[in-house]
Amino acid sequence: MTAHDQVCEVVITADNEEWLLAFTRALVTDRLAACGQHVTPIRSIYRWKNEIQQDSETRVALHTRVDLFPAILDRVKHQHPYEVPCVIALPITIGNPDYLDWVITETTEPE
Repeated sequence: MTAHDQVCEVVITADNEEWLLAFTRALVTDRLAACGQHVTPIRSIYRWKNEIQQDSETRVALHTRVDLFPAILDRVKHQHPYEVPCVIALPITIGNPDYLDWVITETTEPE
């Protein structure tokens, strides 16, 4: 298995930038993600409870191992303020091999 098969980008959004920064720092500290790149503000337009909503949010792109996604998702479900938070994993089809190796090195083996 090559590094690009083992690495993914996990996207999470939240309406509270400080909460998402602290959450990202905890994931990096606990070696569930190698890094998190924040983009703020973003505008989200979506349907919720049969009404169109438009809100300002923050987005983080985490670089991590595919095998760590379940642990990240579990943590989001327990800590995120949203009832149904956005948490998606995007595959890495190709990338700088040195960077992908760094992501693997900086994250922990899943238990």
